[in-house]
Amino acid sequence: MTYDLYRVAQITGGEILAGGVPTRVLYLIQDSRRVIHPESSLFFAIQTAKRDGHDFIADAYKAGVRQFVVSRDISERSVPGAGILKVDNTLKALGTLAAAHRAQFHLPVVGITGSNGKTIVKEWLYQLLHDRYTIVRSPRSYNSQIGVPLSVWQIRPEDTLGIFEAGISLPGEMERLEPIIRPTYGILTNIGAAHDEGFQNREEKLKEKLKLFIHADWLIYNEDDPNIQVDTVTAKKFSWSRKNPKATLHLTNIKAINGKTTIEGIYENQIVTTEIPFTDEASIENAIHCWSLLLLMQVPDRGMARLQPVAMRLELKQAQHQCTLINDSYSADLDSLYIALDFLSQQHQHPRKTVILSDLLETGLPETEVYKKISQAFKNRKVDRFIGIGPRIKNAQRLFDGIKDTHFYNDTEEFLKSAPGFHDETILLKGARAFAFERISRLLELQAHQTVLEIDLDAMARNLQAHRQRLSPQTRIMAMVKAFSYGSGSYEIANLLQFHKVDYLAVAYADEGVHLRDSGITMPIMVMNPETSAYETLVRHHLEPEIFSFSVLKTFRDYLEEEGIQRYPVHIKLDTGMHRLGFMPVEIATLAKTLQTDPAVEVRSVFSHLAASEDPSEDTFTRLQAGRFIEGCAVLRAALPYPFLQHIDNTAGALRHPEFQFDMVRLGIGLYGVDGTGTLPLEEVSTLKTNIAQLHRLEPGETVGYNRRGTIDRPSLIATVRIGYADGYPRRLGNGVGRMLVRGRLAPTIGAIAMDMCMLDVTGIGGVEEGDEVVVFGAGLSVSQVAGWAGTIPYEILTGVSQRVRRIYFEQ
Repeated sequence: MTYDLYRVAQITGGEILAGGVPTRVLYLIQDSRRVIHPESSLFFAIQTAKRDGHDFIADAYKAGVRQFVVSRDISERSVPGAGILKVDNTLKALGTLAAAHRAQFHLPVVGITGSNGKTIVKEWLYQLLHDRYTIVRSPRSYNSQIGVPLSVWQIRPEDTLGIFEAGISLPGEMERLEPIIRPTYGILTNIGAAHDEGFQNREEKLKEKLKLFIHADWLIYNEDDPNIQVDTVTAKKFSWSRKNPKATLHLTNIKAINGKTTIEGIYENQIVTTEIPFTDEASIENAIHCWSLLLLMQVPDRGMARLQPVAMRLELKQAQHQCTLINDSYSADLDSLYIALDFLSQQHQHPRKTVILSDLLETGLPETEVYKKISQAFKNRKVDRFIGIGPRIKNAQRLFDGIKDTHFYNDTEEFLKSAPGFHDETILLKGARAFAFERISRLLELQAHQTVLEIDLDAMARNLQAHRQRLSPQTRIMAMVKAFSYGSGSYEIANLLQFHKVDYLAVAYADEGVHLRDSGITMPIMVMNPETSAYETLVRHHLEPEIFSFSVLKTFRDYLEEEGIQRYPVHIKLDTGMHRLGFMPVEIATLAKTLQTDPAVEVRSVFSHLAASEDPSEDTFTRLQAGRFIEGCAVLRAALPYPFLQHIDNTAGALRHPEFQFDMVRLGIGLYGVDGTGTLPLEEVSTLKTNIAQLHRLEPGETVGYNRRGTIDRPSLIATVRIGYADGYPRRLGNGVGRMLVRGRLAPTIGAIAMDMCMLDVTGIGGVEEGDEVVVFGAGLSVSQVAGWAGTIPYEILTGVSQRVRRIYFEQ
């Protein structure tokens, strides 16, 4: 079925307030921060107890969305040219639309509900069945009134199996989810304490959950669970039991040894066995649910022994001020808190342990009992400091009197405004997503000192213009801002390039791109080293990864499939002779075939890297690389049903080999004023300055610095300046190898370069005083000259400037 705003209006019974430009609806979104395909997205302004989606319409519009479903009148002037559909209830309309979409397909669907284990069972079923079926499934733990419709909307004609989970917290919710999922096979994992507070008792909760299966053909459940009674369900029953020989699957032996569990049972009068790589009871129960479905669907067991654990979201990261951060700010329940506290207690790199915890919202227990348990757990794990965030935990602060250092705040905003300091401690960050704990990671700031790096933004703009004049009018520019923009600072440089209409930015790692996004950079950003652990960060911040191998392609597309994301933009790297990263020529045909049928990714560009574009003696090899690149692009262009950009020229290549400009060139150090070809009148952008901390008059025979490396052979004036190797000034520039400008004259280093200081011989330079400015490189002393003294290249000198060195940006 093809959807547009008018078809959505027919399905939902809504009223078109503004038609906008007729556009096909491919994606449904309700989070303005996750806009990936704005041109074909329909934004639902959903109202919840904590936020009103109408407040984020402007953000979605700014991100490019032009179709909206609302439940109150909004001014067309606030979203000019957009299509607006008004409904009575946007959440209900979302569900109605998803149910209509589901009704178009007749594939078998597995519906999973229960108190715990839903996501693990779903992911394990995917591991077990993905080689036999084309599977569509819930991203992550999308099992709510919003998550289920968004999950089911992903169904495509080519899918042959659906696996969706459903969670409820109130009566009546499952009735809305059932027609959206409409499962063929049902799995009830268990009935426990989660969400007890929303129901009168466990019996009511069970009754509500069983409504998912009113049209199912089969229901799989654990007959031994005392909380489960399924007499009212009309579906055929597949029960498993350790106790009842009459169960569909009677488990006769479960034996755990050496990290594995062997499970034996009787099914249809036959002895059946399987093995799983887990020994804990929860994993065994979840695995039996999966095994039961395999038996029911008559799928041979070829993967139970190879089941992989579902990744935890608990992360250990280095933080500022000699701290370590354990980030578990994705869930808030007692069981996961205990796991995180155990992990905290295992960390011994710091003498102090701190916990930052939000309200626990859905425990099924009285609040006093919950926080008593938490307080006792803190004491048992020897937590030194506790920071509670949220009104409930603040009201319970008297229960934490046993901890010497406690702080309580109503919300994250209040905490950020008056938070205590952190230093040399391990910090556990644990809480519900609603509290936006990711903002806390920005609390600590880097220290700076009197050594500064001045960046002339006007000079960079002139350098950009000089390069543009050498390019064909249709050639685009990708600016390299990796490594903190070659040491010059990230946001400020990126903002300048965005203002001057550069087409793309490129960074090395995802966190560099995140910093740019957080600072307001909206232009496309390519990430050249996409790490598996950063995939969620990439997508959340609309960063486009470089794909350079089949393994990276597989792990990224697996992540996209798990998230339910299609046509995510990527950049394909070909290895034409640099032999650092990229697909080899012999791999391109296979790559083309893989990409041709892959709905998860969309190739935005194909590129390669010239190994010696600046060297005239290597021009033959450069032309060989370009030829290989052209051939590889031709294979990919023939396979892909859409166009993509091609680029191979870097700064030197764009100047020396203009015939290889293709669709785009990548400008790097040339923007910063360093031209290895000598063909452009560029201006160096950066000037590194420090000052004199102290002056010493020394007599012959005295020595200077560590190991007495500097020897005085005449009456001398020695200046100690505030820069060392920790600031990025190389140690090999000591002992007279390097020089700095003092009052316009070159002064040689003397003695070894220390971590934070070094010494200059300023003898004979008139009028030198303490506090005088010293130029390390920049105005009057080229960074290329300094690099030459150090026996290296300007890249290393520029990127080596420490981030503790303060950046100052100016325009003349």
